[in-house]
Amino acid sequence: MKIRDGFVLRQVADATIVVPAGEASMDFNGMITLNETAAFLWRLLEKETTEEELVAAMLGEYDVDEERAKAGIKRFVEKLGKEGLLK
Repeated sequence: MKIRDGFVLRQVADATIVVPAGEASMDFNGMITLNETAAFLWRLLEKETTEEELVAAMLGEYDVDEERAKAGIKRFVEKLGKEGLLK
């Protein structure tokens, strides 16, 4: 899975946001604010990545158990999919 083309991650002051650019702005109005963990996952999803790779990266970066990491990643990926942000 991968983030759909046309969405850009930006740091604005203390906030990490995602904004649509180009043609993506016709389909998606607004912006998305991400917390630190979501921004970490987003950066991984900017290139083709599997859910297993996301879990491994999360376990390497954060002090979290595998079950909790998998659950959080699943929720995040489902939300991105529902919003049409994944291809």
